[in-house]
Amino acid sequence: MQIRVSFISDKDIVLPIHYNDIVQAFIYSNIDYDLSCFLHDKGFTTNGRTFKMFSFSRIIGRPKMKEGNINFGKKIQLFISSPLDDFCSSIANYMLKSNNMFLGKNNIKTEQIEINNQCVKEDKIIVNTMSPIVVYSTFVRPDNGKYTCYFMPKEPDFNRLIKENLIKKYKALENKIIESDIEVIPLGPVKQNLTYYKKTIIKGASGKFLIKGAKELLQIGVDTGFGSKNSQGFGCVKVINKAQ
Repeated sequence: MQIRVSFISDKDIVLPIHYNDIVQAFIYSNIDYDLSCFLHDKGFTTNGRTFKMFSFSRIIGRPKMKEGNINFGKKIQLFISSPLDDFCSSIANYMLKSNNMFLGKNNIKTEQIEINNQCVKEDKIIVNTMSPIVVYSTFVRPDNGKYTCYFMPKEPDFNRLIKENLIKKYKALENKIIESDIEVIPLGPVKQNLTYYKKTIIKGASGKFLIKGAKELLQIGVDTGFGSKNSQGFGCVKVINKAQ
């Protein structure tokens, strides 16, 4: 399920260039407290991996650079996706009822909420990224230090890691295993995005993609986000058309 929330403010909404952690904190602050604690502290676990089961988009508005920050004006939109009914109901209720929310230092209120189920009915979909898709592996150096290698579409490990991630999410949520190849095919230029999240550089890919695979796994990707670091604001997509 995907929720589109439109916000308004009496003053211009100004945020740092790299604001993912601010939006993430905003989401955790505007859902039921027990649910927030569960997702933040525990989440859904399988094979040693933990998933928060939600993702969110970049902020949509009319951004202008201002003294090293982004000025979005007085109106913005945010897309939030999750397969969890409790999460979606909670965030919709909180944002409808509250007229005094803070996104960073910005006092905002909800203008409109729209819900879209984005049901996947076929084994292929076409999507636009609402936030970059992040795919990576962590390796160990000879001195036991760790380093992260990020992958872009068309690189050999990209589809394999997308597949493994979706299978783990499905198992964590449904306690079932579905095996299916996943193929992510760019339908145009792919942009590499560099984002700082709490002083860590994260690389992701944005663009329009045809994604093939078992519809159950595609649905998990649509609802939770494709790739990794979804709850940090990566991998959120919008289904734009049925693939032909």
